[in-house]
Amino acid sequence: MYAIIATGGKQYKVAEGDIIRVEKLGVEKDSTVSFDQVLAVNNGELKIGNPTVAGATVSATVLEEGKGRKVIVYKYKRKTGYHKKNGHRQAYTKVKIDKINA
Repeated sequence: MYAIIATGGKQYKVAEGDIIRVEKLGVEKDSTVSFDQVLAVNNGELKIGNPTVAGATVSATVLEEGKGRKVIVYKYKRKTGYHKKNGHRQAYTKVKIDKINA
């Protein structure tokens, strides 16, 4: 059984027991989160929502919050002496999928 959920502007294919990194949710560690934007559910037969599956939710437990690896952004314009170096670390929340309610 798997489901496709949408959170943080992205879509994730999840099954029970999966551990995924999603965009930062801003919730405490060991708390429970419910994703109600379920786009599709497959439990033997595929149910596709229009745009979401009615009454379907995915429950997950927050494992940790953190920052990803640093991405270097380097801007350069030739012949002008313009150089600019910048770094970015994207915040994330790691969750464990507990139950798919469909």
